Amino acid sequence: MLEIPTTYIVIPCYNEEKGLLSKEYSRFLDTIPEAIICFVNDGSTDKTLQELTLLQEKHSGQVHIVSLLKNSGKAEAVRTGINYCNQNFNYQFIGYLDADLATSLEEFMELKAYLREEVVFCFGSRIRKIGSTIERENSRFLIGRVIATFISQVLDLKVYDTQCGCKVFTKDVSKLLFEKEFLSKWLFDVELFFRMMLIYGKEKAIQKMYEVPLKSWIEKGNSKVKATYFFKLWIDLYQINKKYKRLLHNSTNQNL
Repeated sequence: MLEIPTTYIVIPCYNEEKGLLSKEYSRFLDTIPEAIICFVNDGSTDKTLQELTLLQEKHSGQVHIVSLLKNSGKAEAVRTGINYCNQNFNYQFIGYLDADLATSLEEFMELKAYLREEVVFCFGSRIRKIGSTIERENSRFLIGRVIATFISQVLDLKVYDTQCGCKVFTKDVSKLLFEKEFLSKWLFDVELFFRMMLIYGKEKAIQKMYEVPLKSWIEKGNSKVKATYFFKLWIDLYQINKKYKRLLHNSTNQNL
């Protein structure tokens, strides 16, 4: 019998007791046997861990839980989950998704189909277009577009949406991308793109990444990012740009 190729989905969770969509997770796991979910309880102070344990009991073998003693932020929660999976399991693909399922688990699974030939990193993009359902407050949409434009310029890449929380990788590249800690708790997605360029060089990295417009993304209104982070965001972006541009410069000189 052929072994079923598995896809691991890392879900960072912080105080999700009331918002955890247990029925949606259960329905998905019942119908997609090749999917494994690794929940990372990021130091929650409510009953998130208890809710996750109930899911694990119901779906033995398809649900794993990693529990952090203190809240470390999304970047470290995702990194911890991906490294845990890499160290303990064999599979083909891995990625991460927000706990509120603004992007559905089913659409996440569809993205892995783009990981073929040279592509090792695929990510969803919240592009408003005919035929898609992208529900987001206009104020957040406009602010998001301003930030996304700056990020695109910093990266010097034609990328529309680096911050969408739906990304999937081949196992091999995930080991390289998530090995080291990130500078930012929330802008770590930007660092992933810089790390791709460090690993492959800019031109080759572009060929190995693929941006997919999502069919549906529905804002749930329970973001864990505080409004005040908008001001710190620019400091984080400056520090990320400074660090990785230096690394890219040094890397280029070593290859000359």
